[in-house]
Amino acid sequence: MDEIRIEWSEGLAFTGYRDGHETSIDGDSETGPSPVALLMESVAACAAIDVVVILEKGRQPFTGLAVTTRAERAESPPRYVRRLQFDFTIEGDVEEAKARRAVMLSFEKYCSVFHSLRKDIELEWSMRLEPGA
Repeated sequence: MDEIRIEWSEGLAFTGYRDGHETSIDGDSETGPSPVALLMESVAACAAIDVVVILEKGRQPFTGLAVTTRAERAESPPRYVRRLQFDFTIEGDVEEAKARRAVMLSFEKYCSVFHSLRKDIELEWSMRLEPGA
């Protein structure tokens, strides 16, 4: 079982500790990302890892990968995430069908962080290829 320890610093700031690493967390987003921002980063990183693994297994010669994430939250408490949008940019000489399949498989099958969220979250993603030079 994964274990993380969170310690209060001051105000709404905390430090997370796990396996020798530290993460600054701040509900006011002044000294570090907010918990929701970390959640967004976690889903984006999880999906990006899946895409890298799938493209590598498919022998697709990508040279870069970036993911931009946006979230829409409920207006009243609890301000849960209602909708997530991800824009993937994949650089290199990658076949579009294989890149789209990699992103789709991540969200439909592999991304454990996304599958740990509420089942009623709306998901939207797009993908853009930037051919290699």
